[in-house]
Amino acid sequence: MDRITSMRVFVRSASDGSLSAAARHLGMSPAMATKHVNALEARLGVKLFHRTTRQLVLTEAGSDYLDACLRILPEIDEADAAATSQRTHASGLLRMNVPLSFGRCFVAPLIPEFCRRHPEVTVELGLSDAELDLIAGSWDLGIRIGRLANSPLQARRLGDSPMRVCASPAYLDERGVPRRVAELVQHNCLGYTLSASQGRGHWAFGANGEVRVPVNGNLFANNGDALLAAAVRGQGIIYQPQFIVGDAVTRGDLVVLDLDKPPLELGGIHVLHPPDRRPPAKVRVMIDYLAESFARAPQQVAGVRF
Repeated sequence: MDRITSMRVFVRSASDGSLSAAARHLGMSPAMATKHVNALEARLGVKLFHRTTRQLVLTEAGSDYLDACLRILPEIDEADAAATSQRTHASGLLRMNVPLSFGRCFVAPLIPEFCRRHPEVTVELGLSDAELDLIAGSWDLGIRIGRLANSPLQARRLGDSPMRVCASPAYLDERGVPRRVAELVQHNCLGYTLSASQGRGHWAFGANGEVRVPVNGNLFANNGDALLAAAVRGQGIIYQPQFIVGDAVTRGDLVVLDLDKPPLELGGIHVLHPPDRRPPAKVRVMIDYLAESFARAPQQVAGVRF
């Protein structure tokens, strides 16, 4: 028998002074109500009621147990209500793990309006280019850029992220403008260490990265903004997503190189969350808000196509 239900039957029986009356209030048969009380007494090894044909009278053990049930059952109801509220009402702490540059430029500016809409939600924004384990790290949401690996996480696509090969006008004036990917070996190529396709030694081109060309460079970094700053100052060529280089290209600080092979298709921008058929309301409203925000104002997202 379910212990919580049995406790509720016991409390109602004590209140009504009758198993039959308790059964009517709880929508079960008198026989089932009797089974619940019997199961409690068998579990506890004590009698809870002195039973006669006309009434129930609590034993000393039953009186003590009733006091405990009257404390415990409201706490269980409160816990159930809180959990249910998390499903239906956006509240509590929402922990989001987001790539550093993308989060700083395109997610952090959205948070104030989200908090105005949902004042009972507190957002913790974790900015990191390392792909942390969302489940192990107890993150509610994550944004990932690129092709998604097989995982139990649930994903919603927010948009695309085209890649660009760029250098400053000063660098190109000094070193020349490469026209073919094979010519990159003659240039100072600044690598992104967290990527196998834009990192040390080789860069990958073609839709699926099928063309690999050797590269060399005197700077490697695990953050696109660091590489951007170096490229703007003429240090070398970078191979980064449009959302990293878009503003610099618009200002004329960087030039997009037109090579004989297309850049790698990096993959989409996705928001992910741990598997849950009915995620908490705070997760649902943030996912909807991100999708709405990026779809509504693509021109404000520095060249990222949403």
